Amino acid sequence: MKTIANQTFSKEREFYASENIKLINCKFQGKEDGESAFKESKNIEIESCFWDLRYPFWHVNKININKTTLTINTRAALWYTKNIIISSSVLNGIKALRECKNIKIENSTIDSPEFGWFNNNVKMLNSIVTGEYFMLKSKNLNFDRVTLNGKYSFQYVNNATFTNCHFDTKDAFWHGKDIVVKDSIIKGEYLGWYSENLTLINCKIEGTQPLCYCKNLILIDCELENCDLAFEKSSVEASINSHVVSIKNPTSGQIKVSSVGEVIVDDINSKCKIIVK
Repeated sequence: MKTIANQTFSKEREFYASENIKLINCKFQGKEDGESAFKESKNIEIESCFWDLRYPFWHVNKININKTTLTINTRAALWYTKNIIISSSVLNGIKALRECKNIKIENSTIDSPEFGWFNNNVKMLNSIVTGEYFMLKSKNLNFDRVTLNGKYSFQYVNNATFTNCHFDTKDAFWHGKDIVVKDSIIKGEYLGWYSENLTLINCKIEGTQPLCYCKNLILIDCELENCDLAFEKSSVEASINSHVVSIKNPTSGQIKVSSVGEVIVDDINSKCKIIVK
């Protein structure tokens, strides 16, 4: 592997179609404002670098990015790329990860609208994320100790597990399928609408009108705070260890709850059994 250190680059496609390159303490910035630095490259390592140019890693196979900062000007940083490791880095450009696969992100900070669309096989550990429409239509996700702040997250995701996470979001998991959330805090409005096979275990949920129009919804030992008009039109099996402000027209199943302020049943198709423990 060729190592390049302590240099600054600004030209278009500076390392186009390169292989086996390691950069250490390099900068990508300058008046030439070049883009697509490593397009169509293979086996690339980026260590302690600074990036301020667009589209650096498109169609790359095998890349390791460590202790590196991508500024807000680094738009669409990784697209159509596979076998990615990102660690101890900062990603600030919009649309930073799209249509990629086999991705591991750890100990990183992400501030990127429209991050993570249409990806396959994403593992994220101990990271902080800010951004709207996070992980749209991605599949095979495994997240642990991830903090998220941003609306419309995880819409249309398929086959995902989230553990020890804290999500401050809105419209999360809409149309999601085969999702498990464990030991996590989820704050936001309209959680999980139109989802299928969504399971929440030992979670704390806060916000209005959660978990409506769901199919095969399962809650195990969860707490609901300030949740009203919950479970409308949902098939649900739930064990809730808290007070619920109101429950409205769940379709079928059984809900066990510590206490409930109001049960609204004005739909003849609502057959769910509600048990106050």
